[in-house]
Amino acid sequence: MSVLLDTETATPVRPVTTFGPDFPFAYDDWLAHPAGLGALPPEALGREVAVIGAGLSGMVAAHELLRLGLRPVVYEAGRIGGRLRSEAFAGTDGVIAELGGMRFPVSSTALYHYIDALRLPTEPFPNPLDAATPSTLIDLEGEQVYVEGAGALPPLLQEVADAWRHALEDGADFAALQNAVRERDVATLKSIWNRLVPLWDERTFYDFLATSHAFANRSFRHREIFGQVGFGTGGWDSDFPNSMLEILRVVATAQDDHQRLIIGGAEQLPRGLWHRPVERAAHWPQGTSLAGLHGGAPRPGVTRIAREADGRLALTDRWGDTRRYDAAIVTCHSWLLTTRIDCDENLFSQKLWMALDRTRYMQSSKTFVMVDRPFWQDRDAATGRYRMSMTLTDRITRGTYLFDNGAGKPSVICLSYSWMTDAMKVLPLDADARVRLMLSALRRIYPDVDIAKHIIGDPITVSWESDPNFLGAFKGALPGHYRYNRRMFCQFMQDATPPAERGLFLAGDGISFTPAWAEGAVQTALNAVWGVLHHMGGKTAPENPGPGDVFAEIGPVDLGE
Repeated sequence: MSVLLDTETATPVRPVTTFGPDFPFAYDDWLAHPAGLGALPPEALGREVAVIGAGLSGMVAAHELLRLGLRPVVYEAGRIGGRLRSEAFAGTDGVIAELGGMRFPVSSTALYHYIDALRLPTEPFPNPLDAATPSTLIDLEGEQVYVEGAGALPPLLQEVADAWRHALEDGADFAALQNAVRERDVATLKSIWNRLVPLWDERTFYDFLATSHAFANRSFRHREIFGQVGFGTGGWDSDFPNSMLEILRVVATAQDDHQRLIIGGAEQLPRGLWHRPVERAAHWPQGTSLAGLHGGAPRPGVTRIAREADGRLALTDRWGDTRRYDAAIVTCHSWLLTTRIDCDENLFSQKLWMALDRTRYMQSSKTFVMVDRPFWQDRDAATGRYRMSMTLTDRITRGTYLFDNGAGKPSVICLSYSWMTDAMKVLPLDADARVRLMLSALRRIYPDVDIAKHIIGDPITVSWESDPNFLGAFKGALPGHYRYNRRMFCQFMQDATPPAERGLFLAGDGISFTPAWAEGAVQTALNAVWGVLHHMGGKTAPENPGPGDVFAEIGPVDLGE
């Protein structure tokens, strides 16, 4: 982990990373340690372990299991990548629409362990009001605010930003909380966070704002603007019904700040892990890769998981082939265990089934078009402004993002990035109808800009809630869901569970405390890897303990039932 210097005092300052707060384990340090993640007994080397789902979590888990000397068998119902889905525009070389995860905060240090290992190039993501963004236009109730780069905010927006900062400090002891995250001060972090969990688990994000002294002294308009515009990644109102804990985790670990995109598409990450030969692997010869062991493609999607009489797990794929394993990792969305996969009920406790089934997923929709050039970089002769900007609005588009792919390549516009009810409004519409609708809304904002004349090729769109393998974009915890989240996250600790519930491990960002962020997918994959290692008689090195080895000391606070 790098150390920065305070620009005023020149004293060392640690960066904020996704260290907890619920489970403050240094996954990045565990990954980087020369001792490795652990060692298996000789009799376990080469044994097969099933991995259900070839998204980021599945690929991380399979990659690390392979390094340990096991033989991962990956099952996938669709395509490698999961919700890191980079769709190429037809006929282009590397011009893509990021349909899933597209912006990755630098605080995600376990995630960047793999991005760096694959040498994937990144650049700053063009978020609103960011230095990497030429200009931002905020259009609310027909009134517009224009800001270039990370320029000064107009007075009303500055008041909203100040109110948000003060609300965090007053309601969550935010400076001390984030400093404990920054310094990896486990004792202080646990002390603050364990006090905040019961305070904010059963209260919504909007409740936090409305009851804060900072916003209570302001008008309703201030809360409304915050919901539409927000700060960092844009508007927050889609998250207003969520538990405030969900939001505190995001801001305390800087998930909403200093984000980067992966040049050429985020799907390169899971696909890269699929093809990359593992280094310093136990058991396997140099050059072994997941793709090589699978003959180039994952096995078909799983339709049934059962426990055999001998205790092994029997997995049946969509074409009826059944294979048996000592252990398996499930990385698909939790709802699929009751809607798409026939799963023996005794594989999980009834309390865990409750958590899996009551987990709430948020809707999300994106619509992209390819354009001939980055025409938004032209200046309007009359106003001096850029012709078009990254746009936040209360209209149906909500967020419009602009991507310049460099000289000689077409550019891309994400015409609309919307959530929840805004995403549901376009669910019945095909791609062309969505584009026409978005162009109509943007025409009201930019009446002198003919976006349509620049469009080339076919549009690309997605509604994650209509995909039968996903049923939603990601988890969004409601008030009172902390206990559910804790049950899912802690499932990899199985020594105290009945034998019928051992050997099957859950992973994925929906199992994590930070849904929608790729770091959560990586961290829970590593938890599951430790679980498999422990289940099969392996151990971590004493100088590099894993998440399960220290769980008793730093595990998430238990609120009781």
